[in-house]
Amino acid sequence: MKKVLNIVPYPFLPWFSGGKKLIAHFNQYLGEQCILHVAGTADNNQTLIKNYTFHPVLKNSKFRYVDLTSLLRLRKVIQQNDIKTIIVEHPFIAWLGVFLKRICGVQLIIHTHNIEYERFRTIGKSWWRILKWYETFILKKADFVFCISEEDRLWMIAKMGLDKEKCILVPYGINQSSIPTDKKECKEIVCKKHGFNPAHTLLFFNGLLDYTPNTDALQTIIDKINPLLNNSNQAYNILIAGKRLPAYFNDLKEWNSNHIFYAGFVDDIDLYTKAADILLNPVNSGGGVKTKMIEALGFNTSVVATETGAAGVDRNTCGNKITVVADNDWQAFSNAVIAKAASQETIPDTFYQTYYWGNIVKKVTGYFR
Repeated sequence: MKKVLNIVPYPFLPWFSGGKKLIAHFNQYLGEQCILHVAGTADNNQTLIKNYTFHPVLKNSKFRYVDLTSLLRLRKVIQQNDIKTIIVEHPFIAWLGVFLKRICGVQLIIHTHNIEYERFRTIGKSWWRILKWYETFILKKADFVFCISEEDRLWMIAKMGLDKEKCILVPYGINQSSIPTDKKECKEIVCKKHGFNPAHTLLFFNGLLDYTPNTDALQTIIDKINPLLNNSNQAYNILIAGKRLPAYFNDLKEWNSNHIFYAGFVDDIDLYTKAADILLNPVNSGGGVKTKMIEALGFNTSVVATETGAAGVDRNTCGNKITVVADNDWQAFSNAVIAKAASQETIPDTFYQTYYWGNIVKKVTGYFR
């Protein structure tokens, strides 16, 4: 079996975001297909590890991103375990991978989750041009770059000058390999917990709520989308979930009388996503694939999204389970929600062929030495 080392620069076990969940599940499934070693920080919960060997060789300090001593510890892991391929999550610490490629003669793959400089540009960071230079330079040093979406892959080729042969589409995956059979039961559980009528349409939005694109999207739901829905004949509830809701929202208590409720951070996000009739994604900034959309579609939950929110999702695999409207067209957005509430469409099998982790990882291993 092929011997691989994945370098993860931050704690991902347990995961509390889509990006960390991606890494956790990518490694879990990858460990079934090859002899996998993962190098990371000691503050990961190692009891959650499946199918691979973990090496806590990166420092917990934020200075780990510039820690030259990591080279020695990573080189030791590579030499002792006869590693032939290294994967680095994100470009930020990939300079280590460039040195290890030269020192140890290994194959270097950089696993990207976004066009990072573009993400920071869209949220107003002044130093995005410096990041663009670094990100472009470091990706060109890799043997392959795993891209989370076709949009990112084409961006790297056209705007960063990467060779198309080295840019490989490796989408965000899901554990679900077919349509779930317990969606109705999940909705009944969630509605009972929150005092909702299960006959009413359940709309759902979740994410890290102090992240500016998500905070703005929540404000849009309150100020723009909900008033339009409230003027319709639709019977509905909007449930918001996620960590770090800014204090000025006051747990959304002010809006409870207008169909909006806050669930806080929920331990079983899959239960809530599966329970929802429609996932709302009115995001207008921030780069990258909105992983919660892919998970929702995998649970046969309909999605209404803006063009920005839907970036990176292969709509050709989704049938009619997703409706995408222009950014800032909230009348069209609310109309789409009402139309989706009356729809009985199911997600096609082509979606699982594309997004099930088992299928993705089988493809990935073909690029390893």
